Amino acid sequence: MTQAPARPRAVRRQHDREIIMLAVPAFGALVAEPLFVMADSAIVGHLGTAQLAGLGIASALLMTAVSVFVFLAYATTAAVARRVGAGDLPSAIRQGMDGIWLALFLGAGVVAVVLPTAPALVDLFGASDTASLYAITYLRISSLGIPAMLIVLAATGVLRGLQDTRTPLYVAVGGFAANGVLNVALVYGAGFGIAGSAWGTVIAQWGMAAVYLIVVLRGARKHGASLRPDLAGIRASAQAGAPLLVRTLSLRAILMITTAVAARLGDSDIAAHQIILSLWSLLAFALDAIAIAGQAIIGRYLGAGDAQGARQVCRRMVEWGFAVGAVLGVVVVLARPVFLPLFTSDSTVTNTALPALMIVALSQPISGIVFVLDGVLMGAGDGPYLAWAMLVTLVVFAPFALLVPAFGGGLTALWGTMTLMMTVRLLTLWFRTRSGRWVVTGAAL
Repeated sequence: MTQAPARPRAVRRQHDREIIMLAVPAFGALVAEPLFVMADSAIVGHLGTAQLAGLGIASALLMTAVSVFVFLAYATTAAVARRVGAGDLPSAIRQGMDGIWLALFLGAGVVAVVLPTAPALVDLFGASDTASLYAITYLRISSLGIPAMLIVLAATGVLRGLQDTRTPLYVAVGGFAANGVLNVALVYGAGFGIAGSAWGTVIAQWGMAAVYLIVVLRGARKHGASLRPDLAGIRASAQAGAPLLVRTLSLRAILMITTAVAARLGDSDIAAHQIILSLWSLLAFALDAIAIAGQAIIGRYLGAGDAQGARQVCRRMVEWGFAVGAVLGVVVVLARPVFLPLFTSDSTVTNTALPALMIVALSQPISGIVFVLDGVLMGAGDGPYLAWAMLVTLVVFAPFALLVPAFGGGLTALWGTMTLMMTVRLLTLWFRTRSGRWVVTGAAL
């Protein structure tokens, strides 16, 4: 009897160790990704305003194109983790190779579209002729790295499914360092200008992809997994990723609507919105790291047939999400006098941003739970529900956001609708996890 209370604590400690071991390196890898853009901006910015404007346009297009295919990481993580839990490592790696082949095919297709349409895509931004020329140059060269970026996404999913988030961290840090060195050498040393920045990034991206492929190929040889493309497996990977693609596009639509409405509110509001959105995105990295841990751990438990263990770790991760969200909210409140002046000295922009910043801070515990439950359902392979839930969220959110200007609301009201959006997501995800329908055990769905 005296040992009974110790068992739940022991289980919680085990879950805590698993979450920390996966989430901390995942956070480092996530933060390293936007550093690519920051490094390019810092280097190209010294070439001139037109070059920097061109980089901004091209980077926005590239990041949008790649973010649409983030399902390559999510779907692959869940599928591989299930097979790891079932003790079938050859099948896990085979599943991962199918995801990598899908990434390669999709990447080649995107390049085939971007190269001839680059001028038309850049024209959508309405930039000056000078900036547009630089944007087209950067976009066309950098598009050659898109297949590598998608391979990195899929291979990252493979390693996460194998419960390895350290290797992606090391590769991300190495890629960031190589990108910086190559950009300086090609932009200034070789005098290639903005084209040098694009080539440096492409080389770094293919270097990262090569490292990932070496790691996966070694695992395949070790466990006797086939490396040949399997059309049935690739088709299954695409089918698993399709609902997550719908989810991602719905989320992107929400962010685009928010930015479009902010632009209609006035210059001060859109400037303040960009500051708040950058903070919101940074906070999302911390919360997404826990979600990534959830994808890998939940998939492994379900693959091992341990439904009770999956439920227990789900509850523990919800506690983690709420706690981390609460801490982040407090940090935002305390850091607001320092954070806002980093971006602007305009008191009008600062005064506009401050109330919206407080809303973001107060909503972080909600966001923490949302990110965790999103990761749990991804790990369970519950993509179709996630797609429908996000579509419902978009339908509820859009009219409220679009009516903000009509009713004289400002940026604070707009970010209030963002909190409404996260609350709707919380309700849809919470009902699903409470229903238990996501608890489907076995190596495959």
